[in-house]
Amino acid sequence: MNNPDIGERTLSRISRQLMPLLCLMYLIAYIDRQNVSFAKLEMVDALGLSEAAYGLGASLFFLGYFLFEAPANMILARVGARVWFARIMGSWGLVTLALGFTQNAAMFYVLRFLLGAAEAGFFPGVLYVLTLWYPKARRGQMVGWFMSASAVASAVGSLIGGALLELDGVAGLAGWQWVFVATALPALLLVPLVLAKLPSGPGEARFLSADEKAWLAAELAAEAGAAAPMKGAAWRALLDRRVLLLAALYFGLPLGAYGLSYWLPTIVKGFGATNLQNGAINVIPWACVALALVLVPRHAARHGATRWHIVGPMLIAAAGLMGSVLLPGVIVKFACLCVAAGAVFAAQPVFWTVPQRLLTGPHAAAGLAAINSIGNLGGFVAQNAVPAIHDATGSNLAPMAVLSLALVIAAAGFFFTLGRIGDLGGGTRR
Repeated sequence: MNNPDIGERTLSRISRQLMPLLCLMYLIAYIDRQNVSFAKLEMVDALGLSEAAYGLGASLFFLGYFLFEAPANMILARVGARVWFARIMGSWGLVTLALGFTQNAAMFYVLRFLLGAAEAGFFPGVLYVLTLWYPKARRGQMVGWFMSASAVASAVGSLIGGALLELDGVAGLAGWQWVFVATALPALLLVPLVLAKLPSGPGEARFLSADEKAWLAAELAAEAGAAAPMKGAAWRALLDRRVLLLAALYFGLPLGAYGLSYWLPTIVKGFGATNLQNGAINVIPWACVALALVLVPRHAARHGATRWHIVGPMLIAAAGLMGSVLLPGVIVKFACLCVAAGAVFAAQPVFWTVPQRLLTGPHAAAGLAAINSIGNLGGFVAQNAVPAIHDATGSNLAPMAVLSLALVIAAAGFFFTLGRIGDLGGGTRR
């Protein structure tokens, strides 16, 4: 225990053993969440869906997510990550497979809702799990690395989605059906790996020595003792005013992120790209996202996290969205989309360090889920508002202006309230 290098050695070992599996799981989850944006290119006509009907179906994912996320995370705190994450992956894989055999709009709506319910608890579950494995100084970086898997997933999903559409007619399935069937299989195949390799907590980790487990337990206990304790049952975290305020502020980030990501293939198709070209082109903005998710949390860890690590990217994203419709030239427009994509995701890792400092234990599981589920209703709004505004105005400018305005309002809210929230919980520097 007197070894000065034990802390760095312990955290490095945890990162090597834990993060690749968590990132792989999120990569597959995000592909299964985003595959509908490519399936849409053919599914809308095949099922006779309008743009608004598609938007509603796509957005129902977030409604299922919202309703089941907090209960799912509270169950995770009781049963452990290994069993619960395996359940989540198996159920979302089965629902994704069923989406490949959608017959009509009603079935599409039901399955998208069930997909949200099945995946509920995974992202905030990982955020909670990271509080069991890492001291708070490292969590922002780990959240950034974890979220970078979503960017890799979107890039890989773009290539796969465009290619799978070209399988139209193979084995009697349409191209859009192959998008769902092929992306469901990795989730199902990963279930036994999760059961075999993922420990439920540090106490079960065979890759840590007794001294390393003791060091980690002491570090986390010291941080928990320094935090203002929450009293009562875990569900009371759902009513904590700081949790509700953070959820309201977070709303703008998923609104901008999903408003952009779900419709990006459609935007690129409007440039005249084929399915394969569309998939290849969509790799570029997600490469920008991956880079931003590494660089921004790293800068925050080295120089101290400030509100500008959240507010700055949001304002840049708003400017990028507006530039994508106001500036002339396809290349310039696409460059603005790339900037907007990277910026809107880059704000999130540092944001998540704030509630991770405020909440501990089962209260963290409940509070993180509440913030994520309420905030992710922004995705529900985006999937309905963007096509509705487009259909009502016939303009590409109006939807992007709404998304940009939402990001600016959320950025202003973060700027004026994060310091006060941090003071309550020992959080973000000004």
